[in-house]
Amino acid sequence: MENNNSNNMGLKVALGIALVLFLGAAFYSFDLLKDKKETEAQLTEEKQLVMKDLSNMAKQYDIVIGDNEIANADLVEAKARIQGLIDSLSISDTNVKSLWRYKSKYLALQKEMDFLLTENDKLKIENSLLATSLDSTRVRLEERTMFTDSLMVQNLALVDVVENAAVLTTVGLKGFGVIERTAGKLIPTERAGRSDKIRVCYTVAKNGLVQAGEQELYVQVIDPKNNTLGVNEQVQFGEQTLNYSLVSKFNYENANLNICEFVTPGENGFEKGRYTVNVFNEKDLVSTTEFTLK
Repeated sequence: MENNNSNNMGLKVALGIALVLFLGAAFYSFDLLKDKKETEAQLTEEKQLVMKDLSNMAKQYDIVIGDNEIANADLVEAKARIQGLIDSLSISDTNVKSLWRYKSKYLALQKEMDFLLTENDKLKIENSLLATSLDSTRVRLEERTMFTDSLMVQNLALVDVVENAAVLTTVGLKGFGVIERTAGKLIPTERAGRSDKIRVCYTVAKNGLVQAGEQELYVQVIDPKNNTLGVNEQVQFGEQTLNYSLVSKFNYENANLNICEFVTPGENGFEKGRYTVNVFNEKDLVSTTEFTLK
């Protein structure tokens, strides 16, 4: 009888210990799930704040560009790169590494904007002083000369804009139709029917954090009917699929590099209307532009 009582008591103790361990594991799992959800919520909130800051930055550029009778190409180009970063951030994964990378780009773009807007204010003041002493023809000539000099200085400064991020970026993206003559001569054209090819040109920006050597970017050209021109092949990056027109391969030597590529038409030639050109570094959109063929 005593043995039975001892066995029952041991069983009860074992069950009690098992219950305590089960409850402890359950509470621990609950805390982990709670922490994970809180972290995801914080990252999502941080992402939205970065998106908001970038949108406000783009609006500031719109205001300054609208105030200039002669558009400053650097301001237009900087605004386009901000829009490209917004588009890339909106489809990016929400994690600490990705968010840190975009925050770094935002801070670099903020420094660039401060510099460009200061230079723009200086130009406006200088132009106002010139207007009091020169006739309208002389004023226009001086404005163009100053803008040209300013662009040269600012373009040198733009080289260092994204050095905080160890990824390749591009500036000065352009797309346009060309007529191909004998001996390889190319004539730009806005006529869809006369275009033999579409030429895409851009500059890979200097970035000392990117390892020198063979690199590649994906170029995507979309026609007015939302068709991807060129080879129209797909590449997979995790769960994301990218349709591209061509792969731009080059030897990167940690210096500015000018690149031009060509996209051929389909069987029916080029459609009339607006074309979109995108450049991707793997799944990240780094540059975008538009042009029209009539």
